[in-house]
Amino acid sequence: MFPTQHAFRARLRRTLFLFSFLLISSAAFCQSDYEVEPELLARQRIFPAVGPGLQAVARGPAGRYYVLTAPGRAVSVYDSTGKPIGQVPENPKVKAPEAIIFGVSLDADDAGRLAVADAGANAVKVYAADGSLAVSFSVAHPVSVALLPGGEIAVTSQSSDHLISVYDSSGKLVRTFGDPEDLSDRTDLNHLVNVCRLARDTTANLYIAFDYVPEPTVRKYDLHGSPVLEFSLETLDFQPAAQAARREIAREAPGGELSPHRIITGMGVDRATGEVWLSFGTLLMHFDRDGHRLESYRTYTPDGARLEATTILVEPNRLLLGQDPLGLYEFDRPDKADKSEH
Repeated sequence: MFPTQHAFRARLRRTLFLFSFLLISSAAFCQSDYEVEPELLARQRIFPAVGPGLQAVARGPAGRYYVLTAPGRAVSVYDSTGKPIGQVPENPKVKAPEAIIFGVSLDADDAGRLAVADAGANAVKVYAADGSLAVSFSVAHPVSVALLPGGEIAVTSQSSDHLISVYDSSGKLVRTFGDPEDLSDRTDLNHLVNVCRLARDTTANLYIAFDYVPEPTVRKYDLHGSPVLEFSLETLDFQPAAQAARREIAREAPGGELSPHRIITGMGVDRATGEVWLSFGTLLMHFDRDGHRLESYRTYTPDGARLEATTILVEPNRLLLGQDPLGLYEFDRPDKADKSEH
């Protein structure tokens, strides 16, 4: 964590928590004049051994699923039926760099490669299809990873001066891009509030969602770093709370620790269409490829408990939403008429 004043930490936490609450409430109020947000009830819990410490889920070749929990020294692997079939690395008792210390993000590609952002080791680790460690390279405070064509790996970090850094297959930095939001004159605070999560589509476009920027914002870049799309929730119902949060951030001076409340809690991208799904606690929003809001839902487990998704995997006819410690849940995609096939 970055050093800040104790009073600032408490005040910013309260401010951003209130903003998050108002964000969700105001979105619901905005739609209430027209329709009530439909409830989205999970069909079932999947991978029942997964619960506390859940960080991320990814799908690889042959219908395999990779689940990351922390702390944990390996990624759990499941087959298409949900049966556990192994882990990566195969022997997590081995010493670093193979073993994971505290993984916070992962991605899998069609070739069977697996990338993990290991915040506990300040490193990104890439495993080959056979589960062996292909490369491990240093990244300070890694947040999110995405695998790209040609063996490249995209990374977001809490310490970078750019939003996205791209490394080659040997771990050498080859390019950086994406200008952060200018929210504070303090470099440390600006780094923190510009923390963002990565996703990609089938053409290697990269999507980022900012965790803490007051106006919930998503950006899309092509493989080489050229901006393709940006959209923010800046309608009248969001503006007052966002402006208040910006003023609070701008007023603060250095000191103590920061523990802000996340605003966008999860993001998933339909890799085939470029549609984006964002979660704000229990509120799940669906956007088309141009950033237009299509629908909003409230998400619940099969027994009616509130589900605040922090990980979202978008598949052709279903969504996998997860929350620590509740675990992972399967939802029918409400935008698809034919929900019989996965």
